Amino acid sequence: MKQFGFSLIELMISVAIVAILAAVALPSYQEHVLNTWRATATGCLLELGQGMERRFATATPMSYAIGAADWPLSGCTNDLADRYNFPLPVVNGAGTTYTITAVPKGAQSGDSKCGTLGINNLGVRSETGSKDVAYCWQ
Repeated sequence: MKQFGFSLIELMISVAIVAILAAVALPSYQEHVLNTWRATATGCLLELGQGMERRFATATPMSYAIGAADWPLSGCTNDLADRYNFPLPVVNGAGTTYTITAVPKGAQSGDSKCGTLGINNLGVRSETGSKDVAYCWQ
């Protein structure tokens, strides 16, 4: 008599193979998601820096503490609201220099490789994580 189906051993081998594949694929996927959101945040920082430069070129120097109404927020900050916080930029007393940062939060706070991203008026990029700036701003 011919039997059809799987034995318990065959089923357990299949489950073990799927578990091994998932154990390898899940961390890789999570790293890819962090990298994608980080790349979006770096683009947003560049956009905000351009907004600060436009403001400086068309208005009086920012010789006062910049307030929320003066901060040239864009749509990217709304898109990243669950993953990054964009605090008001640090502007020097003469209003000629600034530093903009993107502080990870929520699911992105697990990004220990790059941490807080930043850019200043000279275009110098920064990060607070364990990797270098070139890795974080690629």
